[in-house]
Amino acid sequence: PAFRRFQREFLLGYFPALAADWLQGPLLFQLLQSRGFLRSQIAALYSCGFASNVAFGLVSGVFVDRLGRKKSCVLSSGLCSVSCLLQLSQDFLALAAGRVLAGLGTSLLFSAFESWYIHEHLERHDFPAEWIPDTFSRVALWNSGLAVAAGLVAELVAEGLALGPVAPFLVAVPFLALSGIFAGKNWDENYGKSRPCGKACGEGLRGLVSDPWALLLGLVQALVESILFIFAFLWTPVLEPHGIPLGIAFSGFMAASAVGSALFRRGISGRLQLQPL
Repeated sequence: PAFRRFQREFLLGYFPALAADWLQGPLLFQLLQSRGFLRSQIAALYSCGFASNVAFGLVSGVFVDRLGRKKSCVLSSGLCSVSCLLQLSQDFLALAAGRVLAGLGTSLLFSAFESWYIHEHLERHDFPAEWIPDTFSRVALWNSGLAVAAGLVAELVAEGLALGPVAPFLVAVPFLALSGIFAGKNWDENYGKSRPCGKACGEGLRGLVSDPWALLLGLVQALVESILFIFAFLWTPVLEPHGIPLGIAFSGFMAASAVGSALFRRGISGRLQLQPL
């Protein structure tokens, strides 16, 4: 019972942030296009977000450990909220700043929350490490459902209520506020080891260079991610001329992704006993 209470407390703080992140995906291209920007300018705005995510990702672990993981979770919600509000602007530089903040906030979203949970699970509550996968399997399951729902909600508020493509970003703000306030009021703070940033990056680089398989895996993963980023940029201009509802299409993509993950898990654990190579 104590573990279930702790798990529920974590999920109540994490899920609203994940929902807000998914809400910002379906109509971003359409929003920027409605501002009158050229496709090359939209590509530059997308790149601002990706670049800030990559650049901050190199030091986010050290940053989170020093600042505190709870504070980093609250900061993630704040950065993403400001980013969403900046989407109301017509100014290119303001929108670029919004994409940079979104990249920073997303980097924290996918590092600080899980780091906070693992430390609390093992160090403060002394629960068995074998119980950690139970929590993250729940996160994966609900995250898929949140992604599908986000596309439907985005379509509803943008087209059904005729509020335009900026509406999902505004809907995301209360979710981010809920996540930040809940974490700030109900979670305890914890910290990691204080390490110099240069030393941490150097250790990571040496680990890659010394292990050819790790380097190869990283390169393959980078190529896969680059394909997904290209797809994320192109799917809207490809489908929009055909009158396909973008929110519904996004939900379809997310549902297919969830089915693929379920088939993979079934394949390696079921009768087929497939082995990932």
